[in-house]
Amino acid sequence: MRHRHILLLLIAAALAVPALAPAAGTLRIAQNTTDLRSMDPHFATTTEDRSLVDMIFNGLVRYKPGDGSVFEPDLATALPTPKMEGGKQAWTFTLRKKVMCHPSAGVPSYELTSEDVIYSLQKSADKNRSAYAADYTGMTFESPDPYTVKILLEKPQSPILFFAKVANYSGGFIVCKKAYEKLGADAFKTHPVGTGPFMFKSYSPQERVQLVANPAYFRGKPQLDGVDYRFMPDLSSRELALRNGQVDVINAAPDKAWVDKMKGVPNVKVDVFGVGEVAVLNFNTNAQPLNKVEVRKAIAYALDRDEFLALVGPGVGENVYSPVPAKFLPGGLTQQEAAAKGVDYKTDREKAKKLLADAGLPNGFSLDVLTTEMTGYRVLYESMQAQLAKVGIKLNVKLVDHSSFHSMIRKDANPLVIYIAWRPNADVYLTQFLHSDSIVVTGKKPNTNFSHYDKIDNLIDQARNETDQAKQVALWKEAQIKALDDMVVYPIQYQNQVYARSTAVDYGHELVSVLALYPGIDEKTRLTK
Repeated sequence: MRHRHILLLLIAAALAVPALAPAAGTLRIAQNTTDLRSMDPHFATTTEDRSLVDMIFNGLVRYKPGDGSVFEPDLATALPTPKMEGGKQAWTFTLRKKVMCHPSAGVPSYELTSEDVIYSLQKSADKNRSAYAADYTGMTFESPDPYTVKILLEKPQSPILFFAKVANYSGGFIVCKKAYEKLGADAFKTHPVGTGPFMFKSYSPQERVQLVANPAYFRGKPQLDGVDYRFMPDLSSRELALRNGQVDVINAAPDKAWVDKMKGVPNVKVDVFGVGEVAVLNFNTNAQPLNKVEVRKAIAYALDRDEFLALVGPGVGENVYSPVPAKFLPGGLTQQEAAAKGVDYKTDREKAKKLLADAGLPNGFSLDVLTTEMTGYRVLYESMQAQLAKVGIKLNVKLVDHSSFHSMIRKDANPLVIYIAWRPNADVYLTQFLHSDSIVVTGKKPNTNFSHYDKIDNLIDQARNETDQAKQVALWKEAQIKALDDMVVYPIQYQNQVYARSTAVDYGHELVSVLALYPGIDEKTRLTK
């Protein structure tokens, strides 16, 4: 009887343990990069940097995990409704209480208050301390009390535009003031301090960043012990590491053949999800002979979107006809809309040759261009090189590392810049890539206007300040039609995100569209074995 009693106790104990109880552990993720550029979130402009800071920082509001079409409160308790005060639009946020800043060197953990939020937003608006200062023009910030933040706009904005500026993306991330001031601007780039689910532990240049779980996270302690974020620029190495169980998640390639191959690998799951980053060719209109519109249009007619698309495969990517992708955002142009306005630039290489001859270049010309080792960029440059050779244009392509590529193109080093990017709305796309304030090097707030274009500022500004969404969308389309007619940008394709993971990885949310361009790792992410 005694043995039977013990056996029953053992069975009961076993039944009391959930069969699928998650195992804690460190999630190992391999990213397609040689190194990071900055973990200061206001300078995190690349996917590899954004996906890191996303785990460390919060915004006043956030994009719903896994679905970037929905806004939710983050550090704020609710999404506010704006009011007009003294001729200005006022957005008032109430902060959560007992949100703790991560401990850091010389600064113990402390409660985040409106002082930190105001400091952070002012930093975002300062072009010397942020890459996103242009997004905060005409904003002032007030703190009525420690748990209230008021943002005043000189010109009213629609919620879709405003919330994007205070969300967990780009300049909307909130830094901890005491830690930032203690560490200093340079040190903060490699020792970030925020309020997110994971805390910075260590950084090994060209190797990895290690994060640990934040036990005081306001949404609850993460189910992971930490994240080991590895720099691994070679896809074959990442794939082998995943197959061998050395990593749990890898950033993959926008390549349908690779996706199909990996779907047959045991214990591996491939995720293809939005949002689709748009690849756009930007022409430096100050560089000869690209200063001639005939030459720019000749290049456009010489290119074939379907040839570019064959590199990634339908489903993983799709053709686009405007810088703003109509598939994902209001204000983009469909193929039919672009064709109706004569700005779809259907491939016509004989027309391209005639335009070159009209421009005094019947034998073509040569250009030196840079590309990055990152696969998604490199294959587009190589395809463009082959396509343009058919009309007598010779591209001399030099390969540099991805970090150097981003630095050099912002110094006007490339006459033809292919840039692959996602932005949260049409205003941000157009402001950053086509407004004169954003011209690289010489703009008032230099950003990513590689074309040095200044002909649609008024349309961009009108659209930004238009609260009637139908009129706003019409202005965005008009602005892009003008830029396409002047051929300062040639939209190529959008590329979905492709990641592969061990089947033991549960992100904790469905992958629909993720603005940070990685699956999203948070307090709900777990390893199931």
